[in-house]
Amino acid sequence: MHAAVVSSFDTPPRYAEIETPIPVGEHEVLVTVIAAGLHPRVRSQADGSHYTSTDELPLVPGIDGVGRTADGRLVYFILPDTTIGAMAEQTVVDLRRSIVLEEGVDPVALAAAMNPAMSSWIALRQRIDFQRGQSVLVLGATGSAGQMAVQIAKHLGAGRVIAASRNAARLEALPALGADVTISLDGAEADVAERLASAAADVDVVLDYLWGTPTVSAMTSIVSNRTDPGRPLAWIEIGSVAGPDAVIPSAALRAARLQIVGSGQGSVSARDIRSELPALAKEISSGAYAVTVRAVPLADVEQAWNEAPSGDERIVITP
Repeated sequence: MHAAVVSSFDTPPRYAEIETPIPVGEHEVLVTVIAAGLHPRVRSQADGSHYTSTDELPLVPGIDGVGRTADGRLVYFILPDTTIGAMAEQTVVDLRRSIVLEEGVDPVALAAAMNPAMSSWIALRQRIDFQRGQSVLVLGATGSAGQMAVQIAKHLGAGRVIAASRNAARLEALPALGADVTISLDGAEADVAERLASAAADVDVVLDYLWGTPTVSAMTSIVSNRTDPGRPLAWIEIGSVAGPDAVIPSAALRAARLQIVGSGQGSVSARDIRSELPALAKEISSGAYAVTVRAVPLADVEQAWNEAPSGDERIVITP
């Protein structure tokens, strides 16, 4: 069969022929892949920079997708850490990490949206006790996952959604997706701090896709300007596009009722993640969320990989 194959962490995967994988576990089946998303998580898997990465090569990238089992069922699946990923004509799926989909759903749209939507959906439903009416700040709101986070927070009942990003042009589109307020993170640090203090000081939840220096600045500004420091603030670290490390001042943890939690692979069990998939897949299939998708044939994976990632578009590889 053919697959996207990573032979070096310094080069994009190439379209190549490999042996068809063989299921070995009790719950494993061979699935014919229909669509697999080229997510940022997949790029970091392929260049060896993700926190779950190992040095094992070659590998087939791809962490999730839509496929069909031998008995004809259409399924959405999430793969464990494996060298045989979803960007292949066939892959091995553990049925305990999959859900059966209704016929007629758009597999490309699901493959594009499930992963970016899952980050905020699971963060709000599994990592904290999110209540309808609470306010949510999305840091890094103009990436594809951030845009989904704005929509999902609103859909799950947020009373106020604040979207923050350095990309002014993309910020302008977010009110149509559910943002009540937008904040530019571009400019002098003092100016950005003032904007955050004015619009987000009393926020209840932060969905943080940035981390690094922007998180330190935002956290300091928000914590030091809260009207009621005893009001709970849940800060959920989801991504780290601005840097893997953040030097959090100790005063931030003492001066306010601040809870910092992470949401990602490992912090939520596979069972709990799977429990959320049917409802999320149903919402995406209903057209509840806006997502821009471009399907690319598996044979053109190297060309697609070399294109600069766009926050407005999800690439889906179709074997």
